[in-house]
This record gives sequence, C-alpha cells and structure tokens, in this order.
Amino acid sequence: MTGQNGSEKKQKGLRRVWSQHRDDYLFMAPYLILFFIFTIIPVMVSIGLSFTYFNVLELPRFTGLQNYFRLLLDDDIFVLALKNTLLLSVITGPVSFFLCLFLAWLVNEFSSKTRALLTLLFYTPTMAGSAYLIWQIIYSGDSYGFLNGLLMKFNVIYEPIQWLQDPDYMLPSAVVVILWMSLGTSFLAFIAGFQNVDPALYEAGAVDGVKNRWQELWFITLPSMLPQLMFGAVMSITASFGIGDVINGLFGFPSTNYVLHTMVHHLQDYGNIRFEMGYASAIATILFLLMVVTNRFVQRLLKKVGV
Repeated sequence: MTGQNGSEKKQKGLRRVWSQHRDDYLFMAPYLILFFIFTIIPVMVSIGLSFTYFNVLELPRFTGLQNYFRLLLDDDIFVLALKNTLLLSVITGPVSFFLCLFLAWLVNEFSSKTRALLTLLFYTPTMAGSAYLIWQIIYSGDSYGFLNGLLMKFNVIYEPIQWLQDPDYMLPSAVVVILWMSLGTSFLAFIAGFQNVDPALYEAGAVDGVKNRWQELWFITLPSMLPQLMFGAVMSITASFGIGDVINGLFGFPSTNYVLHTMVHHLQDYGNIRFEMGYASAIATILFLLMVVTNRFVQRLLKKVGV
C-alpha cells in the first residue's frame, strides 16, 4: 500500500508540473525532437558501430573491442593525432577562453555604439568561415608574403620562411590563426553576461569594501556570470577538440610529417576516404569521451574556485 500511495503521489506531482509548465514544454518540443533525432540517435549509433567492422557496402559485423585495440596498440598515426589534439586543446582552449573573457570585459567598458562596432569587428572572423584564406597571403612562403616581407625588411630574417610547410613553424602558425578565429559564440556570451550584471551589486560591493575594478570583477562580476562562463568553457573546449578545417585550408591534408594531424583528421581519413565506418566510429567515440570528461573537469574546476 505504501508503494502504491507513493506512486500515486508521484503521478500527481508529474501532472501538476505538466499543468504548470505545459506551454514551456510545448515550445521546447520542436528543439528537443530535432536534438534527439540529429544528435542523440547519431551518437548512440556511432557508439554501436564502433564495436563492428562496417565498410558501407556490407552489413556491420560485430568485432567487439578490436577497433579500440587497433587504435591504441597498432595505429601509430592515431597516437600522434591524439597527442596533437591534446596539445592544441591545452594551448588553444584555455587561451581562447581567457582571451574571449578579457576582450569582452574591455569592449564592455565602451559606450553602446562603440561596443556594438567592436563586437562586430571581433566576431567577423567567425562569421566568415573562409577568413583563414587571408592568412595564406600573410604566411606565403615567398618574399612577397606579408610576414616574410615585413621580417626581411627589418632584417630579422634574410630568406623567406615556409610557414605552412616547415614543421618547426607550423604549430605556432596554426595556433595564431585558431585563436584569431576563436572569438565567436563564447565572446558574445561573455558580452551578454557583462551586460546582465545587476548594477545594484556594485553599489552593495562598494559599501562592503570593494575598492577597485579588479575586485569588482573577481568578487561581483564573475560570480554573477557563472552560466555564461560555463557555456563559454564548454564552447571553447569543444572547438579546441574539433579543430580541422582551418588546418586543412592552410596546411593541407595530411599536413607535413603529420605535424598537425588531429583526431578529426584521422576520423575524416577513415570515414570519408577509406570508408571504414566502424573504425571511424571508434575514433569518434574516443573523441566524444575526451570532450565529455574535459568539460566535466572544467565545470567542476570553475565551481570549486567560486567563479
């Protein structure tokens, strides 16, 4: 009887919640349905295919953990791609996050018209998906390249540098372009967060002993922007793990000596070129797990520091 009463109370509670928020759920339904069809289902299918051999022409054949053993024990290029992905993520993810936050803080200090103009200028590289083509001119390997010409003019170098082919220069060249193109959604979210902080909090902080802008930023602004900070961290990390198109456009596929070969490139190689979909699904699954674990770690870190 006790279990039945508990079940009835739970059903009544669900009906009450539904009646109170029915309109909200109906408005959310189209997005949730599309998200389930085009995100949840493909992820689950990809995880399932990662345990099979599937070449598109034949039905999937279950192989257990063979794809994962092959990835981790026999595929030297995957190990290199994993190392490159983690390296680029460690460099570009945190730097992109703090760069977006710092620039959003600076832009927020201007008047509304100037702020709107600066926001557009900073966000433009993200809107122009092929904006990295500009960097092909800057990094051109002859003396007519903008960077080579500038360095040679001031006698910093005496012959052109192959920025896009020389393994010694490819990583820093890629990092600069990736950071330049990273001022996107996170930057806009931080701008919105700064605008939504209640001005009364600053007045209360002044009464409690907050003396300068840095203290306002640390004790008032950032704690008030926790949702935006979480969102920005997730977007920065996800973007850093998904780097691929910029490297393809600038350095080619594959890059010289696989210097900039990432897990996304390895996934494209086996999925789009070799059509080993089971193996590609295993790569995608590992990449997905890396993103999830890293996002959870960063979210807990932000909560612990009290931001």
